[in-house]
Amino acid sequence: MVEGPNVDEGGPKGAHDSGLPGVLGTVDSLISRFEAFALAAGVLLMAVNTVANVVGRFIFQHSIFFTEELNRIIIVLITFAGIGYAARHGRHIRMSAIFDALPVKSRKVMMIVIAIVTSLSMFALCYFAFGYIAKVQSSGRVLPALQIPVWWIFVWVPIGFFVTGTQYLMTAVKNMIEKDIYLSTNVLEGYEETETEI
Repeated sequence: MVEGPNVDEGGPKGAHDSGLPGVLGTVDSLISRFEAFALAAGVLLMAVNTVANVVGRFIFQHSIFFTEELNRIIIVLITFAGIGYAARHGRHIRMSAIFDALPVKSRKVMMIVIAIVTSLSMFALCYFAFGYIAKVQSSGRVLPALQIPVWWIFVWVPIGFFVTGTQYLMTAVKNMIEKDIYLSTNVLEGYEETETEI
């Protein structure tokens, strides 16, 4: 039987309910709220900014001079908040042909190893992103229209990598303490019926 995501004996889990104990559950809930807010605010702000620029250009014959730069900042925010969101909902692309053919115990061990290795990779990328930001900051470059330092755009990069690394680390912990196999802290391993139809 294929189990769908977010299903528990008590019914569907909430978006913020990871089932992790104590402090880990609190951290997971805070990260979830941060991701949801950052993505929603980013998409809405980009839409408002773009529509206002179009209205200004075609009705008032004047574009908003900082629209392109603001959208560039928002795209970086959405991208790096989005990687954590995708990890939380088990939506990253995965090559599962070998994984799916393994017995349950082997899949469980493999999922823990995958989550730990991915988490360490994300933390390494977070570290390197801080180094890159330091180089950009030392260059003293500013955005031409907004006149803010260029390095501010990249602040979301290490934050996104850190949040994603934390999410994968918590996924590893979840798989260690639960009998089922989890793709993330609140998504069970398996396929929806629509994903298996030919």
